[in-house]
Amino acid sequence: MIKLEAKGVDFYYSDFHALKNINMQIESNTVVAFIGPSGCGKSTFLRLFNRMNDLIDGTRLTGQCLVDGKDIYDKNVYVDELRTKVGMVFQKPNPFPKSIYENVAYGLRVNGVKDEKLIAQRIEESLRSAALWDEVKDKLKKSAFELSGGQQQRLCIARALAISPSVLLMDEPASALDPISTSKIEELIYSLKKNYTIVIVTHNMQQAARVSDKTGFFLLGELIEYNDTKKIFLNPDKEATQNYITGRFG
Repeated sequence: MIKLEAKGVDFYYSDFHALKNINMQIESNTVVAFIGPSGCGKSTFLRLFNRMNDLIDGTRLTGQCLVDGKDIYDKNVYVDELRTKVGMVFQKPNPFPKSIYENVAYGLRVNGVKDEKLIAQRIEESLRSAALWDEVKDKLKKSAFELSGGQQQRLCIARALAISPSVLLMDEPASALDPISTSKIEELIYSLKKNYTIVIVTHNMQQAARVSDKTGFFLLGELIEYNDTKKIFLNPDKEATQNYITGRFG
């Protein structure tokens, strides 16, 4: 089943043409990685799917971005509602200056959930899903800033999961982390795809090869190639993809 789709997407920052005629389908319960050199458009494209680029003045989109077959840029779409379906995890862990418990509860409270028993249940489920429960269950009232960087990033993933999205967008979620924390995040991504569709932007090609089912290679605002990850890495169709993967440029 197609979960996310881009149809003829062009995107501009003022006069700069950042994305050029992007067409892509992402199936449910898969992990898709976007790779390519810095400034090639992969993070811009990722952020289109929960309308994060709306926050930047002077941007313009043509074409369609669909979630579950619905155009999310339609004027009838409420952005807050969209973001409960499409969660986002950023490059640097960004916990709120609150307790571990309240970090995960935040999205539920903002969305009007008042049942404390339900909130506590969702917090435990989310922390378990983010492979963090056993490490923090005895210090839920402590500040999130007391956690290590890797734990903070898993807390941010738990915070995104608490509101039960169906899609998780991750913009270089492990780039600020050490190798052990990175490997925990990768294991987590792998385990979460049973219940979520995950799209990850990464500069780390080994990471893309390890965690994703499909990979899209972006260059200068264009989607050069999009296919099964194994094919992209072992036998790409395009010379530019081959050159990037073998380190000849980028």
